Amino acid sequence: MIYEIDAILTHWVNSWSGHCWLLDTFLVWVSSFGVPIMVLGVAGQWWVSKGRQHTRHILLAAGSSFLFGLALNQVILLFVHRVRPYDAGLTNLLVAPSVDPSLPSDHAIASFAISATFLVSSFHGASRFLAAAILISVSGVYKGTHYVSDVAGGVLTGLMAAAMVWWIDREDTRVDRFMTGIL
Repeated sequence: MIYEIDAILTHWVNSWSGHCWLLDTFLVWVSSFGVPIMVLGVAGQWWVSKGRQHTRHILLAAGSSFLFGLALNQVILLFVHRVRPYDAGLTNLLVAPSVDPSLPSDHAIASFAISATFLVSSFHGASRFLAAAILISVSGVYKGTHYVSDVAGGVLTGLMAAAMVWWIDREDTRVDRFMTGIL
């Protein structure tokens, strides 16, 4: 029952692909460059002068959440080997096939780990990062490389990584002062 719902939702999102060259190009571009642009958006704020140490603490937490989320994904991949929806004949593929398992989505993990960190810290621009994370995640289903549940699993993994980093990471510790004082 759950697989059928997942397959229906995945097919519905992907059914929009292949009909509009501009939309296809845009969402493939978002999928390819969205996460690197988010990372540059985080790194580019390092030199903001207003609330410098606090801002840098949040930026380091976002980077740590990003890396921890991707590390969690590697552990998950040791146990889960889900085939891609195009291999199951469910989606129209707009890009070259991937050799990685489908679940969870790396892009969803990375983008939601960053945006969740910003959201819980009430960081300026958090809503833009969340909108980007949603667009990046939808693009994976649209281009045919992920099931909707792969994205949901990536979102949950990214949120879990951000929550764990937020729980562990403390501001104004000796290590935090050293790290936020770099450059």
